[in-house]
Amino acid sequence: MELKKDKLVRFYSDGKRHKETPWGKNDPSFLEKSSSGYKISFSSVLKPEIGMDGGRNRLPEMGKIGRSKVLPQDNALWYKRILDPGSEIVLQWNWVFIISCLVALFIDPLYFYLPAVGGDAKTSCVKTDTNLRIVVTCFRTVADIFYLLHIIIKFRTGYVAPNSSTRVFGRGELVMDPKKIARRYLRSDFFIDFIATLPLPQIVIWFIIPATRSPRTDHKNNALALIVLIQYIPRLYLIFPLSSQIIKATGVVTKTAWAGAAYNLLLYMLASHVVGAAWYVLSVDRYTSCWKKICKKEFPPHRCNLSYLDCDTFGRSDRNTWAKVTDVFKQCDPNNDIDFQYGIFESAVKKNVVKKGFLEKYFYCLWWGLQQL
Repeated sequence: MELKKDKLVRFYSDGKRHKETPWGKNDPSFLEKSSSGYKISFSSVLKPEIGMDGGRNRLPEMGKIGRSKVLPQDNALWYKRILDPGSEIVLQWNWVFIISCLVALFIDPLYFYLPAVGGDAKTSCVKTDTNLRIVVTCFRTVADIFYLLHIIIKFRTGYVAPNSSTRVFGRGELVMDPKKIARRYLRSDFFIDFIATLPLPQIVIWFIIPATRSPRTDHKNNALALIVLIQYIPRLYLIFPLSSQIIKATGVVTKTAWAGAAYNLLLYMLASHVVGAAWYVLSVDRYTSCWKKICKKEFPPHRCNLSYLDCDTFGRSDRNTWAKVTDVFKQCDPNNDIDFQYGIFESAVKKNVVKKGFLEKYFYCLWWGLQQL
């Protein structure tokens, strides 16, 4: 049998058709003969001149796998632009925001150090550290601004449609409609972000506690601790989806092993920081509970008034007269033989941690928290 010679057909953009044999010299790079037949050179297929309308419509870039196609917005104003969730600016913002979240998580437990025990060697009283309250409020307000900016950016960040039918090599349809973005965000993570942004401790410290305090009430340390811890949960939760987004975009949270070790150590220190701060505020509350218990048992002529336990009345004459004859502080001294039990807070009272300056009591409580962990 005599084999027939194969004919090759090549199509050009001008619409003409040319017949060539595999032994022709017109286009040796387009077809290459092998043992299994003829194969097409892929590099020539991707040439710019091959395509429709005279080479104007080119094939999409195939090097960038996994990113959505973003429509140009050069004519839109900066505050009206929709951001690509896989863009560099969104990735950089996620890094900035996760750092601000960690800083905010360290700031919030500092509110537990506001109550302190003052007085002199003979008598004591409970007070609020005003300087620390101002400093912590300023830092906390700056952190709240970052949470607010995060909400605004999420309202202007597009998303890949989950039911997109145009996925090719990991691509998908990027939704750029602001109304659809806002509707999706309001139904998903907006509530958690909004709760984390509220300045609840500032409101409690500067407005609620001063308005509800009376000469017969204390500093409401338990209410403050409860408010801070309730808001602490959504703030801590936000770190995990942020870490997932960074890992999805770059593959790792940190680029070096040392940075990863420092990040994990920081989370461990954060846990001991929270435990130590909570232990301190409960120690102050336990100490003042003993005062109030003994104070209620006193009778005239040396009757105790609960307002005497507040440092605001420390210079009053009636308070000074009562302080000379009262046994409240002697019966609450853990170094003496007393009936009141301090439990795990005994070391804080015995070593006068509740009366120390901020740095001393902070590092002692941090060390105590590390011991417990």
